[in-house]
Amino acid sequence: MIGLKKGRYSARQACSEADVRAAQSLRARCFGLISDADPFDAQCTHILITRTSDDALVCCFRMMPLTGSEISTSYSAQFYELSALADFRGKMVEMGRFCVDPEAADPDILRVAWGAMTAYVDDIGVELLFGCSSFAGTETGDYLDAFAMLKARHLAPKRWLPRVKAPHVFKYAARLRRKPDVKKAMLRMPPLLRTYLMMGGWVSDHAVVDSQMNTLHVFTGVEIGAIPPARKRLLRAVAG
Repeated sequence: MIGLKKGRYSARQACSEADVRAAQSLRARCFGLISDADPFDAQCTHILITRTSDDALVCCFRMMPLTGSEISTSYSAQFYELSALADFRGKMVEMGRFCVDPEAADPDILRVAWGAMTAYVDDIGVELLFGCSSFAGTETGDYLDAFAMLKARHLAPKRWLPRVKAPHVFKYAARLRRKPDVKKAMLRMPPLLRTYLMMGGWVSDHAVVDSQMNTLHVFTGVEIGAIPPARKRLLRAVAG
């Protein structure tokens, strides 16, 4: 059971239907939807980050443990052909629906969220963390330097590379021939994806154009054993 308190924020697992509904409500508000409940919610552990002064929910995400043989049942498998990961021999967890209340923007919220994620990963012995990392909107031209950097530095190993499944995708690794402007790339990189990359994360060679969620997203994986030691120490310091 995750229970973590750091400074002005606390992290805990949802323990009631009311907790899950609160997470769904925050997600709907952050993603601009009327409702954000789906069948995957019942299979997930939901992590809630609250402000200690008033217990307001400021961040949430969900975690779904899987094995390689179960990869086709993941949320991400709706959009990516993930059969290569069926051969992954360690425990996996899919992290999804990560959102932060835009009215409560504070870098400490992300630190506590990643501390809670680290505690969860360590508790059950996860070896691969994965999910979909989203760019706001569906205009690929807004993110060409970011995609060029992903192509140059962060593509998935060939043995795990997701293949195309979604009907509308941007094959940036095949199409882009530009050298990325590093400053522009990092400014346009979503904060969640930026954190994954700092942990040694890798991405699919194409982005899915998701009109329903009004996002572009890339499949993202982090092999826990490959996280740089200094980064592991920072994460575990927060988790502890």
